[in-house]
Amino acid sequence: MTRIVVPGELVASSPQRIEFAFIENGKTYSSVLGLFDEANLRVIPLEGAYMPAQYDIIVGIINEVKFAGYNIDINSPYKGFLSAKDSRYEYKLGDVISAKIVEVDEVKSVNLEGARALRDGEIIEISPVKIPRVIGKKNSMLDMIKEATKSEIFVGKNGRIWIQGGNSALAARTILKVEKEAHTTGLTERISAFLKDEVSR
Repeated sequence: MTRIVVPGELVASSPQRIEFAFIENGKTYSSVLGLFDEANLRVIPLEGAYMPAQYDIIVGIINEVKFAGYNIDINSPYKGFLSAKDSRYEYKLGDVISAKIVEVDEVKSVNLEGARALRDGEIIEISPVKIPRVIGKKNSMLDMIKEATKSEIFVGKNGRIWIQGGNSALAARTILKVEKEAHTTGLTERISAFLKDEVSR
């Protein structure tokens, strides 16, 4: 069962090591506005900027081309860097790529590798903390959207989503609907009904 919690709300009557929570007087409290998953003892923030983490797969935009490589806008207060020697291709300003974060140092310099160009599609941005809801358990939500819209969809952990082909407009509308209703229960069933209704029109 999940429920909405506010900062300072009790989530466990014993001390528990939970991300986005703090311990006080032997009890555990949420430090953010979020969803508390009681079964798995975790707090999922409902808002917040993307904070890069090692091994995250992101969707980035080339915003500076240098001799040594590329500065990448990763939809974060911090910028990514892709070394020219770690890239198999040459990119130009404005190119959209997917890449993996291999290192985040103590001053939040973000190094990327495994870049792949994402061409000809469109990009939408949602709150990064809603990305798990767009993907769903075992990719269930994402697979359902792909199947209904016949679109190719690549989801970045940083809140950027690339969509190409099929009914891309419906795919984008559905993802934005998931973002808007991410805090509600019965979301999968509602999205399934929404897609069936839209596709049958």
